[in-house]
Amino acid sequence: MSIQSIKKIVIALALTTSSMASVHAADTIHQFNFQDAVNRAVADGFLDGSVKFYLAGTKSGGKVIEKGLVTNKKTNGFAKSAESSCDHVLRSALIQLQNTAKARGANAVTNLVSFYKSNETRSTTTYDCAKGTAIAGVALKGDIVKF
Repeated sequence: MSIQSIKKIVIALALTTSSMASVHAADTIHQFNFQDAVNRAVADGFLDGSVKFYLAGTKSGGKVIEKGLVTNKKTNGFAKSAESSCDHVLRSALIQLQNTAKARGANAVTNLVSFYKSNETRSTTTYDCAKGTAIAGVALKGDIVKF
């Protein structure tokens, strides 16, 4: 077999593997209980409890410090369950929101919605997490508020 033939075979295999990986890498949207995840993050010490989080439709009022703040976090989800990956990446998003709220003198983030690929999904109980073969992601949008 010539070197040219071997190169053609290697290129064909690489293209086939690449296109198959693309098919299997599609994100699946999962919904998980938001308050349970927040409670775990506080209990485990990732959140300090000084900032409260409220999904859209569950709490309003207070003085809005900043409206429509967006966080979009990703994590390695390879060989991990959707629940484990999503819980981890939600914590990252909440830590960012907590730190931003505290830096601006606020004590709550209200009107939170899932914001995957800039599409809002409202729920009073769950958040959306996109999980693919290798990556899990959570995007949230909400208002920073001082009660």
